[in-house]
Amino acid sequence: MGIIELFLTGVGLSMDAFAVAICKGLGMKKVNHAHAFLIALFFGGFQAMMPLIGWAMGKGFAKYIESIDHWIAFCLLLFIGGKMVIEAIIDKKTEEEVIKKDDILDIKELFLLAIATSIDALAVGIGFSFLGVNIFPAITVIGLTTFVISYSGVAIGNVFGMKFERGATIIGGVILIMLGCKILFEHLGIL
Repeated sequence: MGIIELFLTGVGLSMDAFAVAICKGLGMKKVNHAHAFLIALFFGGFQAMMPLIGWAMGKGFAKYIESIDHWIAFCLLLFIGGKMVIEAIIDKKTEEEVIKKDDILDIKELFLLAIATSIDALAVGIGFSFLGVNIFPAITVIGLTTFVISYSGVAIGNVFGMKFERGATIIGGVILIMLGCKILFEHLGIL
């Protein structure tokens, strides 16, 4: 695979991470560059790590992952998206409390989101092993592409979230739920 094909693969794989990064940016009063960097690092890191794991697994394990990957992604995104929607509806916080919350990044939630958005990259890695792709340049391009796209997503989400914070959080949660449903429906052949 050439650099252009790897870049396009990275762009394709990073779209779920981009959508989630936008959702994370929606809840920020002001772009927190340290948080944006950490979010991008998680997503880029997992998008690079998963193809490496898939590549190492090879063909023998592919059938087991493919049969449940969509369910794992669906459950994680449904849980996190539902939590966002419920918290936005129930929590009536003052602006000071929102700003304090903005200073804290939930690493456990970020970890789950990174896994959920990178499971499809595991299957790509398995495909790479069949195609004889040189894995280290491939994961470097995919990881860096996802990093840049995710960082941009946080900034883009923040532009819209500053004006519509509560509604944006609800929309962000709904987007995550819809993303989980899309992944599930595609793998079940409904879409």
